[in-house]
Amino acid sequence: MKGIILAGGKGTRLYPMTKAVSKQLLPIYDKPLIYYPLSMLLLAGIREILIISTPEDTPVYERLLGNGERIGVRIEYQVQDTPRGLADAFILGADFIGSDSVCLILGDNMFFGQDMSRTLWNAIAKIETNGGACIFGYPVKDARSFGVVEFDKTHKVMSIEEKPKEPKSNYAVPGLYFYDNRVVEIAKNVKPSARGEIEITAVNNEYLYLGELNVQLLGRGIAWLDTGSPEGMLKAAEFVEAVQSRQGFYISCIEEIAWRRKFITTEQLEAIGMELKMTDYGQYLLSLVEEAKKND
Repeated sequence: MKGIILAGGKGTRLYPMTKAVSKQLLPIYDKPLIYYPLSMLLLAGIREILIISTPEDTPVYERLLGNGERIGVRIEYQVQDTPRGLADAFILGADFIGSDSVCLILGDNMFFGQDMSRTLWNAIAKIETNGGACIFGYPVKDARSFGVVEFDKTHKVMSIEEKPKEPKSNYAVPGLYFYDNRVVEIAKNVKPSARGEIEITAVNNEYLYLGELNVQLLGRGIAWLDTGSPEGMLKAAEFVEAVQSRQGFYISCIEEIAWRRKFITTEQLEAIGMELKMTDYGQYLLSLVEEAKKND
């Protein structure tokens, strides 16, 4: 399975912060926002990743992440000239996807929870074994601002609606999706919506029509954090700071995840830590190395 991070858009709801810089490059406490969705792909064991962004911001992402070799993965880049909807990612990424299945995650989505790895692996296993598509449902107080999934007692999806005035459930659909290879052709055949975009909901509805759309529910043990407003970004940063300070481990530390997934060696992790040794982030990486050496 391959992974796509969609990090385009203008970020107008965060102006003036995003007037000169991509939203996904802004910090959430101690790391760029894009580290958080990238960490989800790494947790899922995905090592071939495409980042889609604007002509202005793509070179910045390349400077930040390079070709991925540093963390034992392969990262490619694709320019999206103008926002054309989330499902445009599959059209732009068609050559990258090739004959594989694919995970799409939005560049501003943050997840945290002990069971997140298992949740991702379960989704991949379903797609690789049975095909189809897998989305997620996350309980929210007011679902009117989200895509909403309705399902029966067996978790069979009944409907998906985008920002309904009267939601049929309180389960929002986060920006994390898994699809078999048919998604490329499905996206190519989606007609643009009234706002001129290739909507992800239209893709999901096609899988629903085929009877091949699955939903996994994200329970109390998993947090889905909002970064769509200055207040949301502040609360997300406070959440990360609180967990890291109190529990002593870092959230979405891509180097640690790559190391624990054995994408990179302890020696490579130590080299990265030494480069960053003047920072708390670098000291954290070096502490992981020290602990590993003690346990050898």
